[in-house]
Amino acid sequence: MTQKVSSIDELIGGTPLLYLDSFGDRLYAKVEAANPYSVKDRIAREMINAAEESGELTSDGLVVESTSGNTGIGLASVCAARGYDCVLTMPESMSEERRAMLRALGADLELTPADDGMSGANQRAEEIVSNHDNAIMARQFENHANPAAHEQTTGPEIWEATEGEVDAIVAGVGTGGTITGVSKYIKSTQEKQSLTSVAVEPMASPTITEQCSDGHDIQGLGPGFLPDTYDDDVVDTVYDVSAEEAKSAARRIGSEEGLLIGISGGAALHAAAEYSSQHPSELTVVILPDPGERYLSTDLFQ
Repeated sequence: MTQKVSSIDELIGGTPLLYLDSFGDRLYAKVEAANPYSVKDRIAREMINAAEESGELTSDGLVVESTSGNTGIGLASVCAARGYDCVLTMPESMSEERRAMLRALGADLELTPADDGMSGANQRAEEIVSNHDNAIMARQFENHANPAAHEQTTGPEIWEATEGEVDAIVAGVGTGGTITGVSKYIKSTQEKQSLTSVAVEPMASPTITEQCSDGHDIQGLGPGFLPDTYDDDVVDTVYDVSAEEAKSAARRIGSEEGLLIGISGGAALHAAAEYSSQHPSELTVVILPDPGERYLSTDLFQ
């Protein structure tokens, strides 16, 4: 049944679970590309709501954030709908599609050196905020509205869709908000305290498993530090995935399931397929954060 909505906010969430029979006997994907833009739409809405409710963000406010792309797109969208100016900083290594989308949504975009990674983009965002009296920084890597968005929406959606039968959750770690929020919700239910929570990070930058950070090619994962929004206490195991493994999984789901996904989703999918093969009786849900169309200018599909 078609519904009438009055705001793009109302299009966020309620994404489907897709059965991936070519990847595992009981493996399902939470297809976050069914949001207006990506999984990060959820946290963008929640962070802006929290800033408005606290009085930190006023009607003439400026929203500033460092982003690898998806959070910035979500913020630019929410800011456009609510009439806020938005300035975003992003490493120059991110895809052309992400840059174009941010500008199309009315955001001002500043690119920072690729070698400086997300830390460099974050530093530049801090400088911008310090020079504007009415500016706030969303701070996705430390803002607890980030995991709260997933604890309040993504987790309950998975629980309801699987009728409480979910045994394992697999998600990539950028800010860590997704795996933290979803795991907290499901593990808080009396029936599923035994849920296995699987975090995924780049093999080339194993910050969680080895406290080591380095450059890598999986956009959206592995910021090079452990964010405050990542809660290690709710994560049971961590899979390190190479860029080639991530690309292979992303290409395979396109050719075998007809779904184009991004490289971070490819990393999560590779880990989920591996986990599912080791635990075939478990109902496993993998979070696929975004669509593959915004990676067509990269080597992901070339």
